[in-house]
Amino acid sequence: MEVANELMVRGIVVGVFQENCWVVGNRRTGEAICVDPGDQPEEILALARDMGVRIKLIANSHAHIDHVLGVAGINAATGARFLLHHQDLDLLRHGFAKSASAFGLDPTQQPPDPDAFVEDGDVVEVEGLQLRAITTPGHTAGSVSYYTPGMLFSGDTLFRGSIGRTDLPGGSFEQEMESICNRLLTLPPDTVVLPGHMDETSIDFETRHNPFVLEWQTRRRAREGS
Repeated sequence: MEVANELMVRGIVVGVFQENCWVVGNRRTGEAICVDPGDQPEEILALARDMGVRIKLIANSHAHIDHVLGVAGINAATGARFLLHHQDLDLLRHGFAKSASAFGLDPTQQPPDPDAFVEDGDVVEVEGLQLRAITTPGHTAGSVSYYTPGMLFSGDTLFRGSIGRTDLPGGSFEQEMESICNRLLTLPPDTVVLPGHMDETSIDFETRHNPFVLEWQTRRRAREGS
C-alpha cells in the first residue's frame, strides 16, 4: 500500500495467532518502523528487504505475546529501538513466560525491556516518517494506537466490525469503548484502519456499522437523556 509518494506500508500475518505485523517505510530514506512484530522475525526482515527499507524502530501497540514474540529477533538483527507504553511493562516482563508455557511457544524469545516508553501524543519517528501515539487503554492498560494522516494502526483495540477482548488481566470494556469512541472515531472518516488481526477497515465504516460502537452510543445517549 502506498500512502504518499514516499511512504509505503505492507503487512504480514505471523504466528499461530495470525497476527498482523506492519512495516511502514519511507522510500526516499530507506528507513522504517515495524509495528507489532508478533512472530517469525526472519519473515518480517525479508519483507523489509523486499520493500527496500531498514527497520530502525519497533513500535508496539501492547505487550501480549502474539504481538511481541518477534521483538527479540528484530532487535537482535537490526538494533532497532523498542517502544512500549509503561503500563504494559509488567505484562511484558511477567506475562510472556506464562503465555509461552500455556501455548507451547518458545520462552527463550522473551523480548528485552523497552528502550523508551511511548506516551500519549508522542511522535514516533525515523527519517522521513512520523507516527503519533494515541493511548487507547482497554484491551490492556497500556494499549496504544499509532496514527499518521490517512492511516491508523489500531493494535487490538479496534477491528473490522468488532473490538479487542477485554476479559484478560488489565482489560476494561468501559475503557476500551471510551478509547474507541472518544479517541479513534474522532479521526477523519476516510482514515484506513490497519488492525492487529483480520482485515483492514476505516473510521467511517466502524462509526456507521460496528455493532459495539452503535450499542455504546445508544447507551450513552440514553444516559445523557435520563
